[in-house]
Amino acid sequence: MKALKWLAALLLALTSVSVCAEPYDEISQSTPGVTNSTIILGQSAAFSGPAAALGREYRRGAVTYFDYINQEGGINGRRIFLISLDDVYEPKRTIANTKELLEKDNVFSLFGYVGTPTSKAALSQVSKHRVPFFAPYTGAELLRTPVNPIIYNVRASYYQETAALVEHMLQQNKRNIAVFYQDDSYGKAGLEGVRRALENNNLSIGALGTVQRNTTNVSDAVNSISSSNPDGVIMIGAYAACAEFIRQSKKAGMQKTTFMNVSFVGSKALVNDLWLDSEGVVVSQVVPFPASTGIPIVAEYNKVSRMFSEQSLPTYGSLEGYIAAKLFVEGLRKAGKNLTRNNFIAALDTLNKTNLGGFRIDWNRQNHRGSSFVDVTVIGDKHRWVY
Repeated sequence: MKALKWLAALLLALTSVSVCAEPYDEISQSTPGVTNSTIILGQSAAFSGPAAALGREYRRGAVTYFDYINQEGGINGRRIFLISLDDVYEPKRTIANTKELLEKDNVFSLFGYVGTPTSKAALSQVSKHRVPFFAPYTGAELLRTPVNPIIYNVRASYYQETAALVEHMLQQNKRNIAVFYQDDSYGKAGLEGVRRALENNNLSIGALGTVQRNTTNVSDAVNSISSSNPDGVIMIGAYAACAEFIRQSKKAGMQKTTFMNVSFVGSKALVNDLWLDSEGVVVSQVVPFPASTGIPIVAEYNKVSRMFSEQSLPTYGSLEGYIAAKLFVEGLRKAGKNLTRNNFIAALDTLNKTNLGGFRIDWNRQNHRGSSFVDVTVIGDKHRWVY
């Protein structure tokens, strides 16, 4: 009955995504989510709504790697499964999903939560259950400082991304920089990063505009920002709102303005939404270009992805999910056969100066920031249309 109940819950949760749903044996030890043959992880992310592409792509890459490891026999004979619940990028849904994952599904670890406000909403349950919170898809400082012993970040921070975007503008002698941001903890984290980067160069933000999460009501923001005639606009939002902002801004006369996004925007979804209007849009990225097969980790990602789908297109989001899953598996290997949450956490802290084929990570007890990799890309430059 337990296996059937688990399978039914899994199928109900994964409306828009799929997982190899094989019944697993009874819990054989006291560690939640671990049996003799399986390790069960839990994820809350957007799989529907205006941020759905972010959750889908990240999960696609992660499950690709987990399926590859399972095909090879798993870790110490245990196969890895990821239960993913849709929160539509809304914190209230995230809280409910997290309780379900921890109290009903009894997952071993939380993995790949997508977004700052949603990750923030989960933290009380993370602390209550002392469960590892691995590779959230956010660069917010609230998950990095002060260091939390059970939160492990993989991607670079929004402070690092926004600093790179400001530097990109200053190198072109463009100094009038405005900010369009989502009016919540995500947008404010990016806004603070821009403010700090500009202050370090004796500059201030030229104009501000906001949008509410999961909406595309950007007309007020366009009016506020266009009146300042900025050289560039740094945008901290999801792809639907940012695409609409760019469209309306160009109609308002901002054709010469440089539009810049942090990585969370979702490059592929942004290009799909804007199409030719996306040419010249700048996006900071926290993993390498997903078609650069000269980089070992990217070559591996492309090879493994094609093993499961010959039509699989490389994207930044799925590459990030793949890298996160690979790091998670490295932690499982180091933790050994007698897997517990505590020895998994201890194992992760030993992954300092780990090089995953051109992508470096550095964790220890005092630092769970992970990677510092940031690349500033221009959509359409060097024929980079596939993201």
